[in-house]
Amino acid sequence: MRELPSGLYGVVMTRVLCIGSAVVDFTFTFDQLPDRAEKYVARSAEVVGGGIAANAAIAVARLGGTALLGAQLGDDTIGETILSGLRAENVDVSLVSRAAGGRSSYSSVYIDAQGERQIVNFRGEGLHLDGNSFEGAADINAVLVDTRLPEAALAGLQLARSHGIPGILDGEAPVDSRLIAEASHVAFSRQGLEAVMPGRDPDEALDEIAVRHNNWVCMTDGANGVRHKTPGGIAHTPAFQVTAIDTLGAGDVWHGAFALALGENQTVEDAVRFASAAAALKCTWPGGRNGTPDRTAVTQFLKENSQ
Repeated sequence: MRELPSGLYGVVMTRVLCIGSAVVDFTFTFDQLPDRAEKYVARSAEVVGGGIAANAAIAVARLGGTALLGAQLGDDTIGETILSGLRAENVDVSLVSRAAGGRSSYSSVYIDAQGERQIVNFRGEGLHLDGNSFEGAADINAVLVDTRLPEAALAGLQLARSHGIPGILDGEAPVDSRLIAEASHVAFSRQGLEAVMPGRDPDEALDEIAVRHNNWVCMTDGANGVRHKTPGGIAHTPAFQVTAIDTLGAGDVWHGAFALALGENQTVEDAVRFASAAAALKCTWPGGRNGTPDRTAVTQFLKENSQ
């Protein structure tokens, strides 16, 4: 892996471009998730920034990298709130555009006492992210894309390929097959893999996709850990055992940490473990992405949980 003058990974030198969604989450906490059409009183509530790419970008920044976000917002109050939160986390928003008359995306999130959640998302209106805008991203070490804006994601992965750097796809359903073919690394959720290969055994599906597209693939599965491709077949990296308080954004943190680690030239095995530690720690703190850990916390956690 790359040696840095500071003796740490990341610090300024590792730049990750994250492309996709940026939203605001209105979160409500309950003992049990609502299941009937009636009024409920939340135990607590919070307004916190969200979105797959935005959460991943904040993970990159907190873990010592330089995060650039490629996204589009409306010219509305929600958009201003999103940008304010990103700037406060030192995310470079110079590639975030605003659509005249557009409406930014936001979500309502219900979280129960075990940290599980229900999410209803409004994906916005009048938004279109121009993939040509990423060509100005200089000296990047990795590109991470989500599936919300397929054309922009495809442009980002093509940029990564042209630069000879990792192009990582966060494979959440629905998944455009062009993105799988273009990515150097594909990290499916269980639902994302099932959408691409319905009814198939996950290990068989991962192996077939890797052979077909000549890329590295994995399936993240929360507390069940990560199943991923190796030269010898499909391996399993167990999840770290923690008491989950809030799982909101944990998958996004995983992907951001994984992209940063690859950008630092860590091996994929080390990158999976690093990302899994970051995601596990996030689950132990409430407040969605506000619980994203920093590099010191992840490093210490890995030392305490060394195998």
